[in-house]
Amino acid sequence: MARRQRRENDEPPAVRAARDRERHVSQVTSYGFLARRGPKRSTTVQPAPLRYWQYNPVSPTVAALAVVVVAVWLGVLALIDGPAAARDEAPLAVGLGLLVLVLATSRFTVSDHGLSGDIAGIRQTSSFGIVPLVLVEDVAVAPAPADWPRAKRRGGWWPGRTRVVVRHLGGDGVADKAFSVWVRDADGFADALDRPLS
Repeated sequence: MARRQRRENDEPPAVRAARDRERHVSQVTSYGFLARRGPKRSTTVQPAPLRYWQYNPVSPTVAALAVVVVAVWLGVLALIDGPAAARDEAPLAVGLGLLVLVLATSRFTVSDHGLSGDIAGIRQTSSFGIVPLVLVEDVAVAPAPADWPRAKRRGGWWPGRTRVVVRHLGGDGVADKAFSVWVRDADGFADALDRPLS
């Protein structure tokens, strides 16, 4: 697929991307983690609505790790203090394991300036996960075309979702990169990025 050409008098993508990162963080942090509730009450200036957002479940690795930690915790307790102690401790161990899974849930968000993932437990936008919209080149339903770079995975599979691949430039405005994500509405996601779905 041909790369999008920019007009000669436009500023370089890397310069605009740096500015759009800050704008993205400002718009996204004006909303709480539960985006449906609207902007935070503490927000003084009404932010633009988020273009697209969805919640992503924890990755299978994190879920498996939480199960293993709870099992080891209860197993060690059963060996040290006996099965009765492990039974008594089970509600706390399982509850904390579920809390870890809830807090590891992330929100994938597209603003007017970029896209990123926010973690529920941290409630912050990851500065490493932001891709300014000016750097997004193409969006395609997976699998990606053969000439695209290998896609990094973001978020896990969820029933009823479609896997899409986003091709974009790196922060320097030159490196060719891609990532894949499972989205609930592939057409809506592509529209939010201002790119037709390939």
